[in-house]
Amino acid sequence: MTIKPIHIIGAGLAGSEAAWQAARLGVPVVLHEMRPIVETPAHKTQDCAELVCSNSFRSDDHEHNAVGLLHEEMRKMDSLIMREGKKAAVPAGSALAVDRDIFSKGVTTALENHPLITIERGEINSLPPKDWDSVIIATGPLTSPALTKIIQSLTGENELAFFDALAPIIHTESINMDIAWFQSRYDKQGIIGSGKDYINCPMNKEQYNNFIHELTTAQYGLFKEWELPSGSPTLAEQEIDTPYFEGCMPIEIMAKRGLETLRFGSMKPVGLTNPHTNEQPYAVVQLRQDNALGTLYNMVGFQTKMKWGEQTRIFKMIPSLENAEFARLGGLHRNTFINSPKLLDEQLRLISNKSVRQDMQTQTIRFAGQITGCEGYIESASIGLITGRLAATEKLGKTLKTPPKTTAIGALISHITNDDHAKTFQPMNINFGLFPPLSKEKATQEYINKSGKTKRAKLKGKDRKKAYTSRAIKALNEWLEETKCSIT
Repeated sequence: MTIKPIHIIGAGLAGSEAAWQAARLGVPVVLHEMRPIVETPAHKTQDCAELVCSNSFRSDDHEHNAVGLLHEEMRKMDSLIMREGKKAAVPAGSALAVDRDIFSKGVTTALENHPLITIERGEINSLPPKDWDSVIIATGPLTSPALTKIIQSLTGENELAFFDALAPIIHTESINMDIAWFQSRYDKQGIIGSGKDYINCPMNKEQYNNFIHELTTAQYGLFKEWELPSGSPTLAEQEIDTPYFEGCMPIEIMAKRGLETLRFGSMKPVGLTNPHTNEQPYAVVQLRQDNALGTLYNMVGFQTKMKWGEQTRIFKMIPSLENAEFARLGGLHRNTFINSPKLLDEQLRLISNKSVRQDMQTQTIRFAGQITGCEGYIESASIGLITGRLAATEKLGKTLKTPPKTTAIGALISHITNDDHAKTFQPMNINFGLFPPLSKEKATQEYINKSGKTKRAKLKGKDRKKAYTSRAIKALNEWLEETKCSIT
């Protein structure tokens, strides 16, 4: 029997992963990408899975970190994003960071070479045709205006938006290494790192205070017309109304929260010793490798909306960056997401299309990636992974259960489909707070007190995190075994 293809709109991380997973299950896919026919304000290439913000997939520690656990779960499910991420990895301590170009080109090549995947270039600017019986919308944070209107008509919900910021990228050769030095916090080594994976730019107290003053009095760039919140024409109103995502807050906005805020955030000096002085600096700016050649480094946590001239002036105040040459200055772009808990079921299907067009009841529309309200590269790709499997299994006439809530992927799905918090729904990175609590047995451990009696004490720190990740991996392995017959 000929299987009609799944139509996936958007070839970002989520759409690319969804296409790969569906095709791996033997279901044909048409992957629709509007670039380069229609460009976006942030993308620079026509490649699939282009990274427009950071080049980091964050921690790769699958035993003590929630995003590292998500990495491991995706690897167990043959993730294309994780496979190509490993091939394109650059040194980044315990994190997984990639060369942007190598990564996206690797993903694109894999998709182009798969016999069941067809990539069609061009914008989707109308309702999905009647004969598209299975559709995945994975258009991400820069959904086109035309498709945004379609999504609004499909969901009956107004667009929600927050703003995401880009950090500057610096040419390595322009950094003064007589002042800066290579070191990861606590000399921690990662999967390919050496424990000296970050360039550290130190500040004393006076330098830090002056820097904060300049950040908080800088001139900000106005938003582009397509980014403006409704009814916010002035900078003052934009400052008040802009709903920034907390995990990607502009550096100048964070600085305004208090003089010491950055010293306990992105500029914290802990775990670092300046070899030029044998002392811990008062504050530090860290730079992370951005490409495989090591010729570019990005400013960790320094996403910004300052005007470009202000960025150059203020960032050159940082010791060792006085002659910095910027390959890219910081910027700001809009993210959009739907109220997923209200609109999607546990299979990530749009609950009802009947109000839009009667014949769409024969159509299954799913959403994947950042547009569902999962924030972050890996989170978006993981939802794409599951959505691709769900759609493909459905095409094969079977039903696939979603992973248990005790897994990282299951916890994310629960976050974006639990209608208990539909009224307060906001984008979220994966974190242990999304997981069901540990049982009393798993959350505690036995010990012998001074009287020789056996007692139980709560697990803390890494031991508690390890309990979460061990439970998750066990649950995922059991789920994979149980569902093997459903997806093969």
